[in-house]
Amino acid sequence: MLYRQSSKLSWGVALLAAAATVAAMPVCAQEQPVPAQEQSVPVPEKPADVPGEGVNGDDSGAAKRGRITPFNGAAMPEDGTAAGKPVGKPGDPVAKKKAGDGTVPSQGVNVFDRMGAELPALPAEKPFAGKVDEAYGAFQRGYYLTAMDLALPRAQLGDPAAQTLVAEILQQGLGVVRNAKQAAFWYGQAAENGNPAAMFKYALILMEGRYVKRDRKKSEELMKKAADLGNASAQFNYGQTLVADSPGPKGLKAAMPYYEKSAEQGIADAQYALSQIYLNVDGIDESKRARARGWLLRAAHAGYDTAQLDIAIWMIEGIAGDRNLEDGFGWMKRAAEGGNVVAQNRLSHLYVNAIGTRPNPVEAAKWYVLSRRAGLKDDALEDFYLGLNEQQQKAALSAANKFRST
Repeated sequence: MLYRQSSKLSWGVALLAAAATVAAMPVCAQEQPVPAQEQSVPVPEKPADVPGEGVNGDDSGAAKRGRITPFNGAAMPEDGTAAGKPVGKPGDPVAKKKAGDGTVPSQGVNVFDRMGAELPALPAEKPFAGKVDEAYGAFQRGYYLTAMDLALPRAQLGDPAAQTLVAEILQQGLGVVRNAKQAAFWYGQAAENGNPAAMFKYALILMEGRYVKRDRKKSEELMKKAADLGNASAQFNYGQTLVADSPGPKGLKAAMPYYEKSAEQGIADAQYALSQIYLNVDGIDESKRARARGWLLRAAHAGYDTAQLDIAIWMIEGIAGDRNLEDGFGWMKRAAEGGNVVAQNRLSHLYVNAIGTRPNPVEAAKWYVLSRRAGLKDDALEDFYLGLNEQQQKAALSAANKFRST
């Protein structure tokens, strides 16, 4: 079976559930057709806490659990004034002092003062010593017909990078009629000539068997070869193959080095898989086990909604690290807003029980309605919803409908 990018799967805590899920995880985003430059994975800041608001005065003054107000324990200045405000009465000498004379703080340089100022010289640009690939340059700029005209003669002479580029243009139908069968041929040629990206693509084609004869053995051989040559997508997928061939701790440990290499290159699926292996598999080095939450956070920051759901649960329950109710609530809300049905259900419970946020019956009911519409039943939340007054139920339904429409 082929592993595809967008499936949303969770891992159970139990070992066999973890093994089964790793085996079923999707293929990650496919790479560019020619060797791409190293990319770093930006790690955005953690999601801001989004507290609930009271409805019709209900619990609007209830304190958020674990929240410390900004001025708890803060001491006022000795003179009883707020920081940053001038001290003294009008006409006092202090009011006559000017910025720049050393007696008052500088207000910075005004934008008009900077206009026309000479900027420092830029550092010298390092000369490029490599060979310019004009075909790939045209491809990057969107000149696909030019890229094809430049790449095809080189591909016919056996250039693996050009063969991969031709295959990619044909597969996607960029500027030309889409021809998946011809694309498969050129991926095969480039794979035979040693291009790692083409090896990965051709391994998937061999596994699927749509445009060439299905060959599982050759597919796995090419996937391993591409993984060993450093292709991040192939590293993750070869790890999946090892887990599928040997479910359980043995397969997970065999796949772990490939997941680690793929995770380091920014593949979110591999980062998520690694977090589950580090936490759930026996015999893992403690220094690695301590990094489980870190890998899960990286996958969550990359937008993997199952990772966002799990990191919320880990933070709220104190798994693989300290409890952090507010951050856990923030991640749960982010996953729910992304469409994860389980997160929508859990978020409703967080609002009902004021965990990491203030209680908000309308928001709780809104997220319950959304998860119920998606087919997730919850008797406790149903009882909560039926206990609301008519105005609150109408407000929740309206908010749920508005969320769906957006």
